[in-house]
Amino acid sequence: MLSTQVLQEFHVQATRTTRPDHLAHEKAVVLVESWTRYPVVETTVSLVRQANATAARWRISYWDAAIVEAAQMGRCPTVLTEDLQPGMNFAGVTVRNPFA
Repeated sequence: MLSTQVLQEFHVQATRTTRPDHLAHEKAVVLVESWTRYPVVETTVSLVRQANATAARWRISYWDAAIVEAAQMGRCPTVLTEDLQPGMNFAGVTVRNPFA
């Protein structure tokens, strides 16, 4: 499961021209399109509201909270990220660092 936010963040970071290994816009678009074969949770007003509440409750960034909430909405029990503490559980969504 992916969120629209994760797809957007990938594109922005992958095509950043300050990166020596940046991707061309067209290559990033192809990759993003290929990943839409998986379920995608779209950013909605409801998700934004829930993310705001989650950010305040857990004292995490809005952006991290939006990913956690997308996982909740998509019934995904695990979030892969290096930005949150591994093992942390957000009301049923557990964080795992894919690089650990």
